[in-house]
Amino acid sequence: MINSDIPLFPLHTVLFPDGYLPLRIFEQRYIDMIRECSAKGCCFGVCLINNSENAHQPATHFQMGTTAKICDFSTLDDGLLGITAQGQHKFVIQKTRMRDNGLLMAEVEILTETSPVELPAQFSVLSMIAARFMEQLGERYPTFQSALLQDAHWIGYRLAELLPLENNEKQVLLQISDPLERLQSLVDVMPRFQGSADT
Repeated sequence: MINSDIPLFPLHTVLFPDGYLPLRIFEQRYIDMIRECSAKGCCFGVCLINNSENAHQPATHFQMGTTAKICDFSTLDDGLLGITAQGQHKFVIQKTRMRDNGLLMAEVEILTETSPVELPAQFSVLSMIAARFMEQLGERYPTFQSALLQDAHWIGYRLAELLPLENNEKQVLLQISDPLERLQSLVDVMPRFQGSADT
């Protein structure tokens, strides 16, 4: 476990390790963040927004998120900055502070995971579904290799990312530390998504 100081980007999405994250950047504080991360070769943290900001209370976010590494830049059709980032490591926020420009900084504990964990035979159907997703979306995952289809961590994170789950369900799956427990949770909800997994 490593402590680190990183900028935070709270979003209405859950990022998983090795996950794909396209972003449209328009707020100045996040443009500054992207510029700084690019110059220093460092990552930023993505965490799920827990409630929306309103006149009575500021937005809050979950304490566990995932670090993101910038992989690509583009100028979007509307002239805004577009980036593609990849999820790296899970983290837990220890404390936060705000910069003058409104950017949230966090002292985080980076969580290390033993990987790979061999996929038990009873979860082989999940590997088959993940393989189908990779046939359709493989260009989003340039580091994908077929050996990952036997890694319990990777399978659990990819299906949690790609299945049409609610964000709060995705957050629960992110927070599970045991990869086999995550796979069992996915097996339990899979009947809801047979159509999505088969297309």
